[in-house]
Amino acid sequence: MRGRFVTLEGGEGAGKSAQARRLVERLAALGLEVVATREPGGTPHAEALRELILSGALREKGPGAEAIAFSAARIDHIDHLIRPALDRGAWVVCDRFADSTRAYQGAAGRAPVGLIDRLEKVVVGADRPDLTLMLDLPPEQGLARAVARRGGAGADRFEAEGLDFHRALRAAFLTIAAAEPGRCAVIDASADEPAVAAAVWATVEARLGRFLPQARP
Repeated sequence: MRGRFVTLEGGEGAGKSAQARRLVERLAALGLEVVATREPGGTPHAEALRELILSGALREKGPGAEAIAFSAARIDHIDHLIRPALDRGAWVVCDRFADSTRAYQGAAGRAPVGLIDRLEKVVVGADRPDLTLMLDLPPEQGLARAVARRGGAGADRFEAEGLDFHRALRAAFLTIAAAEPGRCAVIDASADEPAVAAAVWATVEARLGRFLPQARP
């Protein structure tokens, strides 16, 4: 049986990475093979593109160029990691995927909608997530978390954007979730990490429970 593909989305500081780790651990405890990955990244070529994009080197080229770079990384990621894992029956848990391109470069960055749609159709095709967990919280709270997380390190390309950009991001993610309720579930990420993890797991059980083995005693 083909595996299941779960993605976590949301703005800066929403806790996607922490919740992805918790979800991977919970699924693995059931005896499943679970592949943890992220975007941009997940493969050597995609990680190299991640460094380029997050450094801000493409910012002057515009959101369209960034979307193309993200898509190039995504092609390599899908071809060499995601699809092979799913084909052998593994679960894949990915920190960000195509919805982030739609939100960051599309809605907030204002790249042409047609470009974003065509890139997603060509790159993702049938390899769409079975479940997308939208971690939602006010951008002011998320940015404060991001500052605390990185300590004295500087902000990356997207964390450095203004508050209006991050408000547009939040609205974009919620719009995507409302348009695709069968795939997406909004999770209140303003609670503490264990409470959010409980909500994530309850959603996974409700949406994908028929694919889960019985918990070990």
